[in-house]
Amino acid sequence: MSLLVATSPKDCSKKGFHLNKKLLYGFSALLVSILSLVFLVWLILHPTKPEFYLKDTAVYELSLASPPRLLNSTIQTTIISKNPNARVGIYYDQLHTYAAYKGQQITADSALPPFYQGHQDINILSSSLNGISMPVAPSFGYEVSRDQTAGKLYLELKLDGKLRWKVGSWVSGSYRIDVDCVAVIVLRPGGDPGPMSLVQGTRCSTTV
Repeated sequence: MSLLVATSPKDCSKKGFHLNKKLLYGFSALLVSILSLVFLVWLILHPTKPEFYLKDTAVYELSLASPPRLLNSTIQTTIISKNPNARVGIYYDQLHTYAAYKGQQITADSALPPFYQGHQDINILSSSLNGISMPVAPSFGYEVSRDQTAGKLYLELKLDGKLRWKVGSWVSGSYRIDVDCVAVIVLRPGGDPGPMSLVQGTRCSTTV
């Protein structure tokens, strides 16, 4: 005579619950391990922020109509971007450049196409900046005249946007980047044709 042991539905549900709980714990542990590994790799590589250099700048127009105080400007600039990292790539997104003088924006934003910068790669970024009827402060004409007397014009070339770090197949979230370059422009004597140009290339300050 055989003995039959009946298993109640309640016992089956308990076994299923414990199985699901083990699977959940296993998945959580795997996820934590993966995230820890990525974070460890990130700490080891510790990407260095990119470097930017102002190669050249030429001012073709900087004319003020008064009244009202509206500025027309045409500026050509070239900025060199370098990725100093040997194991980290950089994606650049939503980049814009513009020129400023004494804290006042004197050109409209100029968009740059997004691009990927490989390990220790160097890229050349050229922009044609234009300002049409840009409003400026009442002191703008006086500040420019004072710089003309000194023979030099100090312009700021700014670049901002977003970047993402790439380590192997992993890509980080977006980080804001702000680049500030100072261009020292030599003013031409009155009546001398041609653009006013940058004295020498300068390294830019970069914030990520």
